[in-house]
Amino acid sequence: MVARRFSLTLMICAATALGGGQTARAQSLDETIEPYRMLRSLQFVQDTVVRGDHSAAEMQRFMLGAIDKRLRSADPAVFADPRNVDAALIYAMSGGNPATLEFLVARDVDGNFDNRIADALRKYLSGKGTLISKTLGDMVAEYKDADIAPYLALVAGNVTIAKDPGGSLKFYDWARLTAPGTIVEEAALRRSLAVAVDAKIVEKASGYANRYARRFLYSPYASQFADLFVRFVVEHYDVLKPEDIEATLGYMDVDRRREVYLRIARQAAIAGRRELAVMASEQAQSLSGDGAGADALAKLYGSLVGVPTDKVDDAMAALMQIPEEALSPKDRALRQAAEAVAKEVLRKPEGPVTPPPSEVPPAPTTDVGVAAAVDDTDLQDPLAPPTAPGTEPAPATDTPAATVQPAAADPPQSPAIDPELRTFVDAGRSKLDAIDNLLKKEGP
Repeated sequence: MVARRFSLTLMICAATALGGGQTARAQSLDETIEPYRMLRSLQFVQDTVVRGDHSAAEMQRFMLGAIDKRLRSADPAVFADPRNVDAALIYAMSGGNPATLEFLVARDVDGNFDNRIADALRKYLSGKGTLISKTLGDMVAEYKDADIAPYLALVAGNVTIAKDPGGSLKFYDWARLTAPGTIVEEAALRRSLAVAVDAKIVEKASGYANRYARRFLYSPYASQFADLFVRFVVEHYDVLKPEDIEATLGYMDVDRRREVYLRIARQAAIAGRRELAVMASEQAQSLSGDGAGADALAKLYGSLVGVPTDKVDDAMAALMQIPEEALSPKDRALRQAAEAVAKEVLRKPEGPVTPPPSEVPPAPTTDVGVAAAVDDTDLQDPLAPPTAPGTEPAPATDTPAATVQPAAADPPQSPAIDPELRTFVDAGRSKLDAIDNLLKKEGP
C-alpha cells in the first residue's frame, strides 16, 4: 500500500511539473519547466507527507534541490511572471536555500521582486525576526489575496510570538484557514497549540489539539503534538475532564491512545498529580490487551503517586512486583528513585524525637520530579522558523532537565525544633539530592 501511494505521488508530481497534458516520458525536470509548476509539485509532496505518506519525504528533498537549480539557472525574464516570483518566495519559506533568494534579488534589475518582502525574509531567515514583526504583519494584509499570503502569515506568527502571543495566534489562524489540508495548516495548528499551552489559554489549546488529531495525526511531526498534548493535560487537568481528553484521543488507534495515556500517567506521577496519574494508568491498562510491557508501565506510573502518601507500603509492594525486564533503563531509574524516597519516608529517626507540642511541624513529604525525555526522531520541519541567534524559535515541546522537587513548601524553621528531627529531615533531603544527581546523569 505504501509503495503504491508513493508511486502515485511520483506520477502526479511529474504530471504537475510537466503541465499535466504531457507524459512523463516525453520530458523530464529540466530548464524548460516554469518554476511555479515545479513549486506545485513540491507543495503536493509536502502536503502528502503531513497527511501521513512518509515515503514521500525523499521526493521532498529531491524537489527542493531541483527547484534550487532551476531558480538559479532561470533567465531573469522568467520572473516577469508574478507566479514565478511567488514560487521563489514560497520556496525560500518552505525550507529552501536562503542564498538562492539573495541571488535572485541581486539579479533583479527589472523590479519584479518586492524589495520589502525580500528584505523581511532576509532578516527572518538570518535570525533577526524581531526586526520585522510589524512590517511583516502589514504585508500579510496587503498580500492577502496572493499565493504567498498563507506563508507570510505563518512567518508573521513565528516572529510575533515573543512580544504578542495572542497576535501570533491570529496570524496562525489566518494561515491555516486560507491553506486547509496543507503543510501550512499543519504547522499553524501545531504552533498554535504550543502558544496556547504556554499562555495557558485552555479553551483554545483544547480546540487546536482536537483539530490537529482529527486532521494530521499521521504527520511525521505529530510526536511534537503528542508532547504538547501531554504537557497540556498534566498542567491543566484541574479544569479538564476525562471526556475532554478522550475527545482528542478518540481519533487515534488503540496503540497510539495507549501510548499517550502512558505518557500522561508518567508525567502526572512525576508531577504528583495523583488523580490524573491513576486515571491515565487505568486507561492505559484497559487498552493494553496482551501487551505486558504497556501494562507494566501503567502499573509503575499508577503506583508511583502512592509513594509520598500514607499508602507508601502498598505502593512499594506494587512497584516491586513489576518485572525488571518490562522496564526501560529510564523507568528502572524512576523506580529506583521511588524506592529510595520510600525508604527515606519510612525510615525512623535514630533516637527519640520530642519537639515541643506547639512546634511539631507537618510530616515531611517528598515527590520525585523526573522529566521524561522523548527520543522521537522527526523529519526536519521545512516551515520551522530559524534558530539562529536573535530568532524567536517555535514553541518547543516540554522536555526540561531532570529535577527533584519537594511536593510542598518546607515548614518554617524554628530554633525550638528538636535537632534530631531537623537532622532527619535534612538527611531525607540529601538523599533526594543524590537521586537528582543520579538521574541527571542518565543519558537520552
